[in-house]
Amino acid sequence: MAYNFLIVDDSAIIRAVVAKTLHMTGFEIGLVLQAANGKEALDMLEKNWVDIVLADINMPIMTGIELVEHMANSALIKSIPVVIISTERSETRISELKSKGVRAYLNKPFTPENIKKVLEEIFNGPKV
Repeated sequence: MAYNFLIVDDSAIIRAVVAKTLHMTGFEIGLVLQAANGKEALDMLEKNWVDIVLADINMPIMTGIELVEHMANSALIKSIPVVIISTERSETRISELKSKGVRAYLNKPFTPENIKKVLEEIFNGPKV
C-alpha cells in the first residue's frame, strides 16, 4: 500500500530533504505534497487524501501549532497523524504538541532511520 505524505515547512530545501529521505525509508510512497505553511497545508488537505503530515513548528502565516489545532477541530482531517520535525527542543513545547494530538516529534537534523522508525510506529503500531 502506497502512503501519501504532506510535508509542511517554510524552507523548500528542508521539504526536498524530507521528501528524499522518505524514499530512503523503504515505505511505498504515493503522493508527496508540499506546503510552505499551515494555511497552504490546510488548503491541500481539503483537496487531497493524505495519510500523514510531517510539519515544522515555526513558519510564517500559520505555524505548525496552529495547523495542528485547526486539524483537531475538523472532523474530516483530525484523524490524520501529524509528526513534527523541528529544531525546537523545548520539552514543554513537545508536551504541548503531543497533548494536541501530535503523534511524534523528530529533531532536525534527522536521519532516514529516525523517520522510518516513526513511520513504522504510526503505520504498523509499536514493536512489541
